[in-house]
Amino acid sequence: MEHEEAGRTMLEVHELATEGAPTDRLPLSWELRRKSRLKTTTEGGESVGLFLPRGTILFEGDLVRATDGRILQIVAAPEDVSTISSPDAVLLARVAYHLGNRHVRTQVGPGFIRYRHDRAIDELVRKLGAEVVVEDVPFEPERGTKDHAHDHDLAS
Repeated sequence: MEHEEAGRTMLEVHELATEGAPTDRLPLSWELRRKSRLKTTTEGGESVGLFLPRGTILFEGDLVRATDGRILQIVAAPEDVSTISSPDAVLLARVAYHLGNRHVRTQVGPGFIRYRHDRAIDELVRKLGAEVVVEDVPFEPERGTKDHAHDHDLAS
């Protein structure tokens, strides 16, 4: 099923796909990947309406199927994030501990921790002795145990 919107046809997506070759990519920020109802645009410029089951969280590389059978690949779009890089594993562990206590979604990689930019959290991290760099890059947080159905992300 497709939707007419102001003279343009809007592609509708109602389900995740487990396989298939994507025909287009759908760039979404972390905030938008947590929404189950959304109007957006593919990289190719096509209007898309997401109507996914409530509580669906999309991650980089996930596939969704449009009602006409086309497959779209989810892409983590660049957004403002704060990144802490350090060769000091104890410092990174301390930062991760304090971020976890505040239920801040984090992306963990080799020698870095990243979270959605927040000045108050940046200040806390600096007080812990870490340097914070604000960047515009894709944010792909760690999958939590509750990500299969719903999310208890209180901080973002």
